[in-house]
Amino acid sequence: MLALRAPRLFDGHDLHHDRVVLTANGRVTAVVSGDPEDAPRVPGEPLTVVDLGEDATLLPGLIDCHVHLAFDASPDVVAALERPGLAGRMREAARAHLAAGVTTVRDLGDRGHLALELGLGLDGPEILAAGPPITTPRGHCWFLGGEAAGEQGVREAVRERAARGAHVVKMMVTGGEMTPGSHSHLLQYGPAELKAAVDEAHAHGLPITAHAHCAEGVAHALDAGFDSIEHCSFFTEDGYEVDHALIRRLASSGVVVSLTAGLVPSAVPPPPRIRARMAGISEAVRAFYAAGVRFVIGTDAGIGPPKPHGVLPYGAEMLVEHGYAPVDVLRAITSVAAGACRVAGRKGAIAPGHDADLLVVSGDPLTDITALRRPLAVYRMGRFVT
Repeated sequence: MLALRAPRLFDGHDLHHDRVVLTANGRVTAVVSGDPEDAPRVPGEPLTVVDLGEDATLLPGLIDCHVHLAFDASPDVVAALERPGLAGRMREAARAHLAAGVTTVRDLGDRGHLALELGLGLDGPEILAAGPPITTPRGHCWFLGGEAAGEQGVREAVRERAARGAHVVKMMVTGGEMTPGSHSHLLQYGPAELKAAVDEAHAHGLPITAHAHCAEGVAHALDAGFDSIEHCSFFTEDGYEVDHALIRRLASSGVVVSLTAGLVPSAVPPPPRIRARMAGISEAVRAFYAAGVRFVIGTDAGIGPPKPHGVLPYGAEMLVEHGYAPVDVLRAITSVAAGACRVAGRKGAIAPGHDADLLVVSGDPLTDITALRRPLAVYRMGRFVT
């Protein structure tokens, strides 16, 4: 048994002081105040007590709801896919997330369903994988292998992912910025195809998330019953127009918006089309919070130099800079994210019965969110990994 003593504990919901977290067999067994020797424990099991230090905060391992382990954050991630050793690079990417305190990632687009087969175990984060995203022929990210057309085609694509053991379905409702010939402000699928994909995913017990970069795409995703929306942008052909009425509708729906937050400041700047829309993107980010939209963070890690793997702490920082309360941001990357990824009950919180995926940082992230960039220790299923 392991006992971690911390002056501050964020349990996925609220902050507590002077707590001891006990773990055994990869799970949290108790959270107590006072002497850990007095806590319930397995008779005869030796107890190792670790004092985390007077300025430490203990948190649940973080959850990034949107990564691409197959992308290497290079200037041309599509060309890099063709280099030998893709699975090895994906393992390195996963380990980079773990080193940053991200103990669970949701991979929303790989090639060949490799994210399901990496075999990292406790040497990496838990990976919740979608496989190749469902997209139209030559549509956004077609090169990952997820092309499907028509209602029957998208249903078959969903069935294939379910049969392979995918944890979530990802569908490209609109185009994107990475794929020549694909446009973020235009739809890729019509309402009937979207509804068919949603119905098929739900029939197999799977959540389904929508890549949507324009207001029309977001509205169609809402109408079709998607569980979450990635990016949730408001691209137009020439600019960015925030739809505040649609944001109010999102807030009342309870659908989870996965905010694409997190850039490494010293890296190569975003592409010109994105830079030109940054003011509009910032307006939308603030409007989501003001309206009470349910949100998580999906960094899109891997898609280019500004988004290396393990960038989630910078995403948290970005939201706080946009006026979000640190406690809400911490919930978004722990307990709320666990619910969105359907792993609540074992991830995203420090409570008896939950996996002992734990992060220790220097400082108090509730008063200084940059503390997330100062990890002191990471535990995966109760095992110290870094």
